[in-house]
Amino acid sequence: MDWLTGTKIPVGEVARDVVDWLTANGAWFFDGMADAINALIDAILWVLQTPHPLVVIAAFAALAWFLQRSWSVVVLVVAGFLFIINQDYWEQTTETLTLVLCSVLVCMGVGVPVGIAAAHRPKLYAVLRPVLDLMQTLPTFVYLIPAIVFFGIGMVPGLVATAIFVVPAPIRLTHLGIVSTPLDLREAGLAFGATPGQLLRKVELPYALPQIMAGLTQTIMLSLSMVVIAALVGAAGLGVPVVRALNTVNTALGFEAGLVIVVVAIMLDRMFRRGG
Repeated sequence: MDWLTGTKIPVGEVARDVVDWLTANGAWFFDGMADAINALIDAILWVLQTPHPLVVIAAFAALAWFLQRSWSVVVLVVAGFLFIINQDYWEQTTETLTLVLCSVLVCMGVGVPVGIAAAHRPKLYAVLRPVLDLMQTLPTFVYLIPAIVFFGIGMVPGLVATAIFVVPAPIRLTHLGIVSTPLDLREAGLAFGATPGQLLRKVELPYALPQIMAGLTQTIMLSLSMVVIAALVGAAGLGVPVVRALNTVNTALGFEAGLVIVVVAIMLDRMFRRGG
């Protein structure tokens, strides 16, 4: 096998050269992106951390009622937040919620339009599909290396790595919802003189809404699964005590932080689950 290994394809070298070139020529772009992301993170953190925790809990309870019209969900949300306060993880939880909310805004803002475009252009989706497969299957730690090079240490590289890992979910589910629209509905809309834009707004998007909401839920859950990995590059939140517990073999700390992450995941899942 020496003849095969002797002519190694320079995959790593090419990737290194691309990253070096981007670092040297795209610093202005990455600095601007980092400033915009930091502004978004600071704004959400201010909203979550400035008011009294009970005010924030009341706002989430009202949102849960508005989305689900269920008192059981409201009680679950309130009880979950009170448990988090009892465990003294309020600040870390708001930081994790900030990361999740930023990820949702970025991924849904990119994923839904791209999914719609891919549904209307099969050739575009044929090109996107292997890229999406690569983004979801490549180990997430690999994303952290260029993220650190481009953005340094902190919340920004953690958010970028999270967005790269998560954005295929809303793209795929939006695409699935649009292409699943029955042909009869499309033909009925065209028969009544609907333009392509009206057909999208009044026929395709309403029919695809359950899939889009499933993409939203997947985005939230996948973003939460990245909080520990994001903590490795300096992102604040619930991942920090988990990493600290791992480094010190602290079972109590690890179980506390892990349980709080589970509680946050359950609350967000029940709030945004389609069907309320």
